[in-house]
Amino acid sequence: MDRYGSDVLGGDWRAAGRRAVPQVQAERGLVVELPDSGFVGAVVGVEAGNVHLEDRAGRVRGFPLGAGFLVEGEPVVLVQAVAAAAPAARQRTASGSFAVADARARVARGSRIWVEGRHDAELVEQVWGDDLRVEGVVVEYLEGVDHLAERLREFAPGVGRRVGVLVDHWVAGSKEERLAREALRGVDARHVLVVGHPFIDVWQAVKPSSVGIEAWPVVPKGEEWKTGVLRRLGWPHATQADTAAGWRRIRSRVRHFGDLEPELLGRVEELIDFVTA
Repeated sequence: MDRYGSDVLGGDWRAAGRRAVPQVQAERGLVVELPDSGFVGAVVGVEAGNVHLEDRAGRVRGFPLGAGFLVEGEPVVLVQAVAAAAPAARQRTASGSFAVADARARVARGSRIWVEGRHDAELVEQVWGDDLRVEGVVVEYLEGVDHLAERLREFAPGVGRRVGVLVDHWVAGSKEERLAREALRGVDARHVLVVGHPFIDVWQAVKPSSVGIEAWPVVPKGEEWKTGVLRRLGWPHATQADTAAGWRRIRSRVRHFGDLEPELLGRVEELIDFVTA
């Protein structure tokens, strides 16, 4: 408690009861009055600390900015208008396309994009998810290209029901290429597009520099690839939970399309174009 109260002379005692005069920006078209001269005009410009006013007769006069003006009969301090901010640059999605503001997810198309596994689906969603929702494209995973023929027969591709398939390790003479070509024989291939990337697993489609390594480790044939990669990186690798944690660690470093290899980018874009055509 302050026994003696506050200092009556503290603060700006001269301003007690005095009405503060508001500042008003001298925006083009604002009508102001100078009470001393009776001149009334609209702001047509501001230059070198002076506001230029144009009256009803078209006469233009300049006056210093500051106090001494009335707006709608009330005293104001006229100040230079703040320049309008430049329009915000159009936002881009993680895939590099222009974002559609306030877009709702479109009702799913009959067409689909299929990928081999959960990790492929998660990566595609992470980078292309915004685009896919705008287009109404659903991404599903096959759990291996071995199931492609059966899934195609069940889906029965046709007009308005296209299927785009992304295959891992798509190289000439590979098992994946052979299985995919065999699967196409049982359906109308005009409505199916199978493409692939050359990587053993979609993990390799993430640029090593984005993960913070010089290169993806080379794992000998016969050794489980993901486990071998984790072991050589010095990351936990003994259990399935370790593999899942390793993938989360890799995927967390993917912020946009620039963190992925072109061999994957081009194929996913090709599939999106195919199923939305």
